[in-house]
Amino acid sequence: MKRPVPKAPAVVSLVPSITETLLSWGIRPAAVTRFCEAPGLPQVGGTKTPDLPAIIAMSPDLVLMDTEENRVEDAEALRRAGVEVHATSVRSVSDVDATLQQLRSVLGHPDAGTWSSTGGRPDGGEGRAEPRVWVPIWRRPWMSIGGETYGSSLLAQSGLRNVLETSDVPYPTTNLEQAAACGPDYVLAPSEPYPFSERHRGELEVVAPVVFVDGQDLFWWGARTPAALARMRKLAATLVPR
Repeated sequence: MKRPVPKAPAVVSLVPSITETLLSWGIRPAAVTRFCEAPGLPQVGGTKTPDLPAIIAMSPDLVLMDTEENRVEDAEALRRAGVEVHATSVRSVSDVDATLQQLRSVLGHPDAGTWSSTGGRPDGGEGRAEPRVWVPIWRRPWMSIGGETYGSSLLAQSGLRNVLETSDVPYPTTNLEQAAACGPDYVLAPSEPYPFSERHRGELEVVAPVVFVDGQDLFWWGARTPAALARMRKLAATLVPR
């Protein structure tokens, strides 16, 4: 007599990087946000504006959230409604391994091993001067990344130095004059959360020469992290301090 196949848990992901990771593991969420790259899956609002009644009506086994991406009050509302919530909190590349292992555990997904998230500097990086970079993430007001963030950690692992790494807030508000005064060699302008593009080059060049980068590589942790590190390290190798 065949044993019944265990039913896969119904999971709602409110974190785009987690959605990407789940899909890479062969796990299809029951619903996602409109910012997740998961065509064909039901959407339940945005990361900061989830459709709580719709989520509760689905009676999911688990809702996946993140302390940076999502709001505490939404997590509390779901828990009050009897919905189980699992929240992640990644502040550096070194947090990724343990976070993914924990996520696999709560999902009952087989362990596929770990990868080296702290593989040292890029080839030939020892003794090389680190290009200093400023990374805007928003405008009106201008905002950037401080040191206690995954993005800043990824830069450091790639051989780049965030000029605001000593900021006492994760996402400091600044302006272009203040950014220029920090002496960056380059502006790394990501494609998200604000969609910086060629039309912003002239505005940003008052700070330093501009290099456009994939915002997902810089800020989406998870299954993407190893390849994102490789791509950022390759980019870093082409940048020369001024």
